Amino acid sequence: MPRYFFDIRHDGDLYPDEEGLDLADLRAAKVEAANTLAGIARDTGHSGGDHDVAIEVRTDGGLQFHAAFILHGPKQ
Repeated sequence: MPRYFFDIRHDGDLYPDEEGLDLADLRAAKVEAANTLAGIARDTGHSGGDHDVAIEVRTDGGLQFHAAFILHGPKQ
């Protein structure tokens, strides 16, 4: 079972995942990344302002994929 690492980029800052998760396959890693982004979107949406968040998913073999959300809109 491969270990996937979910490094988070939020508004230009990088938060590397030092532990990772053992997941069955790439599909499971995509679901995990999507759920993580949804949680971050919920949390940052309440704070207002613009946000750029990306998750860079990697294994020991290198980068597997990116998942991102961008929240930009008029100032209120």
